[in-house]
Amino acid sequence: MASLLAPPASTRGILPPRRPAPRAAQTPRAGRSCYRFRTDDDGVVDVAVAAGEGGGYTVGVEVPPLPGAPRRGGGLVLRPAGSAEAVPLDGACPAAELSFRAAPAPFSLSFLLTDGEGAEIRTHRSTPFCVPVGVGPGSPAPLGLSLSEGGAANFALYSRSAKGVVLCLYGRCGGGGGKPALEIELDPYVNRTGHVWHVSLESVEGYGSYGFRCGLFGMGHPLLDPYAKVIGDLVAANPLHVKGVTAPSMSCLGSLAIPPSYNWGRDKRPCLPLEKLVVYRANVALFTKDKSSGLPDNVAGTFSGVTAKIEHFRSLGVNAVLLEPVFQFDQVKGPYFPYHFFSPMDSYGGEGSSASAITAMKDMVKAMHRNGIEVLLEVVFTHTAEGEADGQMISISGIDNSSYYIADEIAGCKSGILNCNSPVTQNLILDSLRHWVIDFHVDGFCFINAPFLVRGPRGEYLSRPPLLESIAFDPVLSKTKIIADPWSPLGISNVQFPFPHWKRWAEMNTRFSIDVRNFLKGEALISDLATRLCGSGDLFSNRGPAFSFNYVSRNSGLTLVDLVSFSNGDLASESSWNCGEEGPSEDSVVLQKRLRQIRNFIFILFVSLGIPILNMGDECGHSSAGSTSYKDRVPLNWKALKTSFVKEVTGFISFLAALRSRRGDIFQRREFLKLENISWHGNNLSEPRWEDPTSKFLCMHIIAENDVNTPELTKGDLYICFNANEEPASATLPAPAEGSVWLRLVDTSLALPGFFTAESNLKVHQVLGYSSYEVKAHSCVLFESKRDLPQFL
Repeated sequence: MASLLAPPASTRGILPPRRPAPRAAQTPRAGRSCYRFRTDDDGVVDVAVAAGEGGGYTVGVEVPPLPGAPRRGGGLVLRPAGSAEAVPLDGACPAAELSFRAAPAPFSLSFLLTDGEGAEIRTHRSTPFCVPVGVGPGSPAPLGLSLSEGGAANFALYSRSAKGVVLCLYGRCGGGGGKPALEIELDPYVNRTGHVWHVSLESVEGYGSYGFRCGLFGMGHPLLDPYAKVIGDLVAANPLHVKGVTAPSMSCLGSLAIPPSYNWGRDKRPCLPLEKLVVYRANVALFTKDKSSGLPDNVAGTFSGVTAKIEHFRSLGVNAVLLEPVFQFDQVKGPYFPYHFFSPMDSYGGEGSSASAITAMKDMVKAMHRNGIEVLLEVVFTHTAEGEADGQMISISGIDNSSYYIADEIAGCKSGILNCNSPVTQNLILDSLRHWVIDFHVDGFCFINAPFLVRGPRGEYLSRPPLLESIAFDPVLSKTKIIADPWSPLGISNVQFPFPHWKRWAEMNTRFSIDVRNFLKGEALISDLATRLCGSGDLFSNRGPAFSFNYVSRNSGLTLVDLVSFSNGDLASESSWNCGEEGPSEDSVVLQKRLRQIRNFIFILFVSLGIPILNMGDECGHSSAGSTSYKDRVPLNWKALKTSFVKEVTGFISFLAALRSRRGDIFQRREFLKLENISWHGNNLSEPRWEDPTSKFLCMHIIAENDVNTPELTKGDLYICFNANEEPASATLPAPAEGSVWLRLVDTSLALPGFFTAESNLKVHQVLGYSSYEVKAHSCVLFESKRDLPQFL
């Protein structure tokens, strides 16, 4: 037996046995791993690797005689690579044993054999013999990287189509120019169970990141483990050649570091009822990236920046923040084109690393919860940044394209579409969602491009998609908010359609935005507005108004201030109106009309049944200069919050949020209002002209449902007027209950501070029953009946 004090230098190109070998135990130290090589002269060489005494390893090499194999004379010698020693193989069945004392594993042992005449004996591939040391077969579950307290690591990767898989380990000091420090080729007989490839290592000490090569050994660049929890280095990959164009490419690696531990302390999810939500949609980077945010450079544009602005959400009355996608994404294509589903974007952490982003996001969620604010995430599971259009191959596209993606192209779509309802992709999505709920305490998800979640393996629509049903009834996800959003970042029209919901799925209400915009520009039937005010019963009759997430502007399309400032021919689909002049204006009449329209949009959003969603910047006149392109979005200007216009708008939003809370009996309902509790009127209590396209005035009388247990503050009826005419309209208020009077709470035509009423003394705002009230052009008015005048706001 020869004794080597240190292992030879690691060699790229580990070759497993070419024929079935006995399985080793799950952990390398628990037993032995056996390998058989075919030689270039049709013989065989058997190698056994086992844990030795004192923490080292023993490697036994044997050359058994085989019938028909060439007869070798004596004098076989083993020559380890990187060592000057020559180890003779003794006996009738030539054999030798090497000992490695306390060798750092894993590593590869590479050697040659020479016969008595000095001729080299190699593998049938004409390469040196090479075996992994400190490597075991591993376990097929769970998928991804699993690290034990003792330092052992298990890797498991699903790939039905791969003919071979190579685990690539990189050093701690970066990718080393793209060259791995160690490569371990997985044997399909030893390291594969079903369609899962797996391997275990006794230790990964000395290595920093990892990736997988799939296909022929040594071909292709390393691919990101789709289940990696921490993202590691970027390494250079082979250039892409797509349709005659050569483009540089990068590979993203998984990190071998243990995810940073986190102390959640006494964190408690707010668990707000769906109907009580007031939502604010924001982009993590753009929300605080501008220097006007007053935040340090390492905080601005990060999760920590969002945390620093919690008071802004509180001042608006917001109790849920909906974040645009935070998964790792292609920085050129934007956040709606992710390439990984288990880790937040590196740049959203203060240090620009995956670990810092994980910690910063958890800090943000914890701080939000402490302030009674839920955190919802927009998620994209229908497509990735990979795809045929540009040839990008980062993770699952190269690992198993046929299992994860729909084979046939979708009409009008240039990106690869994930086969969401295949078992393997469905499990990936469910595992991702559970990860964000369990590890990050996220409160809910909004699924972008939701119609594609209903598609089958050939792109056909399914009546009962297994993914959506699994999400609806999953034991971990059952208490979270789940919202379907028909908007598509792929340039495909977003159409509201019957969505399978099991009374669990809420939806972004595209029709709300369209009908409210058309009404306020004077081009919709008043019946369409009435439907949206009452919770969109045409869309949510089987669920209730709380499942309707309403918005008037969003991050795609025109911002709120641009909706009232731009309406050229290219914006016909936006249903916008510039109020008389295109773009920026100094005309006081135009500016006054625009201000009134902004108030009207916000007012209708908050007095409609359903969940109001404010888009980032709606509160402060945020503009993209009339562009509907997501790429033209600019960071929020926090200096605008100090202007009188913005103070007025933010104060109005805060007032309406408080009103919704105080009158939750009307505005925060899971059920629709009863027909007997609503009456509709036109001018002077006349019948509305529902089907008249020229009718642009509507009054809504909501009769409160009172009983002996109803608090005094919520006993009054509401009377709401909406006028989209160019001229004033006359509204006659019905008689209130005996001993009550009507109080005007909002009139969007009035100047600040009188257009909404938050003072305790409301006598100046009293209006008697059967009084006529002039509702100015392009304005809305809200009255509430009260028996007396307590401090109720």
